[in-house]
Amino acid sequence: MTQARALAILKTGVNVFLTGEPGSGKTHVINEYVAYLRAHKIEPAITASTGIAATHIGGFTIHSWCGIGIKNKLEKRDLEKIASTGYVKKRVSRAKILIIDEVSMLLPETLLMIDAVCRKIKGSMASFGGLQIVLVGDFFQLPPVARNEVSNILQGTLIKETVARFAYDSSVWLSANLTICYLNEQYRQDDVNFLDILTAIRCNKFGNKHLCQIETRKIAKHLVPDWAPKLFSHNFDVDRVNEEMLGKLDSKQKTFLMFSEGPRPIVEALKKGCLSPEKLCLKVGATVMFTKNNLQDGFVNGTLGAVERFDKISGQPIVRTRQGRNIQVKSMDWIVEEREKTLAQITQLPLRLAWAITVHKSQGMSMDEAVMDLSGVFEFGQGYVALSRVRRLSGLYLLGWNAKTFLVHPEILAKDEIFRARSNEAQENFLKIAEAGLTKRHNDFIVACGGSLEVDKNTVKKINGWQKREKGIDTYSATLAMWNEGKNIAQIAKARELKESTIISHIEKLAKNKQIGRGDLSRLLTPTLANNLSEIHALFCEVGLERLSPVFEELAGKYSYDELRIARMMYQK
Repeated sequence: MTQARALAILKTGVNVFLTGEPGSGKTHVINEYVAYLRAHKIEPAITASTGIAATHIGGFTIHSWCGIGIKNKLEKRDLEKIASTGYVKKRVSRAKILIIDEVSMLLPETLLMIDAVCRKIKGSMASFGGLQIVLVGDFFQLPPVARNEVSNILQGTLIKETVARFAYDSSVWLSANLTICYLNEQYRQDDVNFLDILTAIRCNKFGNKHLCQIETRKIAKHLVPDWAPKLFSHNFDVDRVNEEMLGKLDSKQKTFLMFSEGPRPIVEALKKGCLSPEKLCLKVGATVMFTKNNLQDGFVNGTLGAVERFDKISGQPIVRTRQGRNIQVKSMDWIVEEREKTLAQITQLPLRLAWAITVHKSQGMSMDEAVMDLSGVFEFGQGYVALSRVRRLSGLYLLGWNAKTFLVHPEILAKDEIFRARSNEAQENFLKIAEAGLTKRHNDFIVACGGSLEVDKNTVKKINGWQKREKGIDTYSATLAMWNEGKNIAQIAKARELKESTIISHIEKLAKNKQIGRGDLSRLLTPTLANNLSEIHALFCEVGLERLSPVFEELAGKYSYDELRIARMMYQK
C-alpha cells in the first residue's frame, strides 16, 4: 500500500495498524496525519511504547499518557485510582484519536491495560472507549522485553507456563477491528542488492547467494574505519568508545548544555528519550551524528559527519557531512504538546558523538555507514534491525555474525503473511469507494471529532516537535527581530502567540550564542529582581548553573523559574 492510500484510510476514522519494512515511511505518514488533524483543529493523542520513539514523534510514552506507569497488571482499585486522577482523566476524556508508535515493543497485557483505562474514563464498553486507535510498528523489529515463561512455586514444584509475547496476542487487538495498512514503498535503501538481502531475511529466504554478498563486507578489527559508527548492544561499550576517541583529539573541547522548561516528570521523560545528551562535549575532528530531521538544512536523524570548526561569532559547530556539505548546527527543540500547547521542551544541538551507538537507540535511524559485530546476536530479528539501519551494502562493515543473525521469529513470519493479505483486502475495498463518498467520510469524521471543516491557511504546521512557518523564518530569528525592535517579553509573547517562558528560553539561547549582548539583557530585570540578584547569584556560585531546581528550592519559591533564568543570564563569575 502507498503512503497516500494509508493516509486516506486514516482520515476516515477507522482503527488502523500501520506497518511496513524499515524505511517505508511509517513515521512520515503519521506526521502527515497529525498535521492534517491539527489543520482541522483536532488534537490527537500522540504516544509511543518507548521514550526514544516518543521523542521522534513529539509525544508521550503510552504508559505516562494513560497513567499506568510501570504496572504490569491492573487491579480494580488501581483502575479506579487512575480514572480519578485529574490530569489523566482530563487527557483521556477529551481525546478522539490515540496514536501508539512502536507497538511491536508493547506486551499484550499492556495493551489490555490501556484499553481498560480508556473504556473506564470514556464510560464506554467500545474498544478503547470509542477512540480511533492507530497502532504503528513492525513486528520484525525489536520485540518487547519480557520473560518467555512465568514461573510459580506450587507445592514445592516449579511450574512453567508459556505466556503471550506480542501485542497482537491481546484480545483487544481483535476487538479493535483494525484495518491493516502495510506500506510497500522503500525510502531508506537505495542499493537494490542490499535491499534484496534485507527482504530475504524478512521472508526467511536468506541463502548462500546472500551470504556471499555479506561476506564481502567482513573486515578485520584493525582495519575498521574510524569515521563509521559502531553498533553495540550495551551502553557501557558505547560510552567507553566515545570517551576514548574524543580524548585522543588534541583540539580544545567545547561543551553545550541542554536547556529545559516544563514539569520535571515530562522534562525527564524527554531527556531520557532524546538521542542528544544533556551535556554534549565536542572537539574539532569529532565524529558526530545528527539526531533530528531537518531536510531544509540538509540532514536527517542518522546523518554522519565530523566537526570541521566552531563559528567564531556564535560558537556553533560547523559539521562537514560525509557528502561534503558544511552545516552550521543550531540548537533544536524536542517538545511535548497537548491541544496545540507546549507542555514541556528541551533544547540542545541535534548531535551526539557517533563513534559508537547502541542497536536499540539506532532503531528509527537511517545511517550512511556502520561497523557491526553481530556475533553476539541472541534475539530473533536483532541482526535484521541492525543491518536495516544502513542505506547500502557499501556502507556496512561487519566484524562477525552468528547463526541467529539472519533469522527472524517464525511466528512473526506467519503473522506477516496475514497482515499483507489483510492490507491487500483493505486496499481493494478502499478502491471501490467513489471519490465523493471518500470525501464525505473524511468530513464526517472531522465533524464527529469536533473539528472544523475550514482550514486556516495561516495555521502553523507542527510536525515531529519542530515548527515549519510559511516564510521559513526559524522561531529564534523571529524572536530576535522583535527584541531588536525594542519589544519586551510580554509584547513578543503576545505578538507571536507563545508563552512568556518560551520567549525567555529563546532570549537565553540567543544570549548564549552572543546574538544578544549581555548588557542588553538588563531590559529583562524588574526592580525587585535587580535588587536581589546578589542573593540569587550567591547560590548559583554554590550549586552551579546547570539546574535551577536547587536554587528554587533553597529560596523556597521566592522567585519563579522564569526570574531565576533571567538571573542566570545575568550571572558572571
